[in-house]
Amino acid sequence: MGPVRGYKKRKKVEKKVEPNASASGSSEDASLDWWDVISQRIAVSLGICFICLLFWITSCMFFYLRNLSPSKGLDKFESVFKISRKTFNYICSLVKEHMLSKSAHFTFGNGKPMCLNDQVAIALRRLGSGASLIAVAELFGTNHSTVSQVTWRFVEAMEERGLHHLQWPSTEQEITDVKIKFERLQGLPNCCGAIDTTHISMLLSSSEMQSNVWIDQEKNHSMILQAIVDPDMRFRDIVTGWPGKMNDFAVLQNSAFFKLCEKGERLNGSKMKLSEGTELREYIVGDSGFPLLPWLVTPYQGKDLLASMAEFNKRHLATRVVAERALARLKEMWRIIHRVMWRPDKHRLPRIILVCCILHNIVIDLEDEVLDELPLSHHHDSGYKQQICEFADKTALVLRDKLSLFLSGGLPP
Repeated sequence: MGPVRGYKKRKKVEKKVEPNASASGSSEDASLDWWDVISQRIAVSLGICFICLLFWITSCMFFYLRNLSPSKGLDKFESVFKISRKTFNYICSLVKEHMLSKSAHFTFGNGKPMCLNDQVAIALRRLGSGASLIAVAELFGTNHSTVSQVTWRFVEAMEERGLHHLQWPSTEQEITDVKIKFERLQGLPNCCGAIDTTHISMLLSSSEMQSNVWIDQEKNHSMILQAIVDPDMRFRDIVTGWPGKMNDFAVLQNSAFFKLCEKGERLNGSKMKLSEGTELREYIVGDSGFPLLPWLVTPYQGKDLLASMAEFNKRHLATRVVAERALARLKEMWRIIHRVMWRPDKHRLPRIILVCCILHNIVIDLEDEVLDELPLSHHHDSGYKQQICEFADKTALVLRDKLSLFLSGGLPP
């Protein structure tokens, strides 16, 4: 994973937790009891303040939540948190040690202390809905300061315990599996990833708005997230924290991934023979906003392309769309980074984005059934025009032509 600006590495050794670990050591029945209690509290909050409903879920869910029973609670859980109970319990097991080791004790408005499940539920709702601190606080019967503190503690815990869910393939078998899956998509051989960027919109204070540092090409204030994705839409490397005014090439050049590739320490696995005297190294694919490099293949630009070039572009687009879909799903599930963020702490925001990416991967790694209910979209940066990068490495130009001919069957053995 690339560096996340604003994130300091900790000295503690990360502890991996098995996916089937239960939350806080409790059984499924105990967890069900917890959901019964908290869902009733939410239902009461919804009955008191109808406006909270707009931040909680669609209007029809109001009638479901008003009449929750132990038999119905499990059915509504996924609608509320966008993840299954299995995934929720696993996340609780990941953050348990970190979140419960702190000295602070959080309580609801009635003075009742919050258990681990309560805290994780509040944090996930804040990240998943993007609703204001006040709206989330009213729904759970606490105050906005508690929601803020609980959410931030959860973010710190996920950084500490969940980073193993977001990493570049570490074994030859892993990278081989990735390449096989990519080739099955549209026939691109030796492909190891798809890269794309998206903007996280921000509403800054009047004093900050006087600076143009964060103004992007569409005159919005934003922060950039660059992501490299595998064929399962899992994030394998991210870079965030850079201002929206930077173009895709600039963000890439400032990433650790770029430096590793340029030094031959990344995408340095087995090469594929295209023809006599021509080998294709490992590479990733990106759109026209990125430079054409020996390890980063971009599409042909211009009109009136040769048939082989047009066919290559079609295959290329159908391959890199996995990155667009991953970013679209990330923003849809974790709407705190989909909405325009109101005066965010720009040192903390990159870490929130990182945790949303980790949560995105956990849902995939645990094969959460909610994935079957999510629509596939590739629209993650509405209103932004396609960037064009004119830089093209000469060696890469030749290799792309040979790859294009190879795919069309026109390259001699």
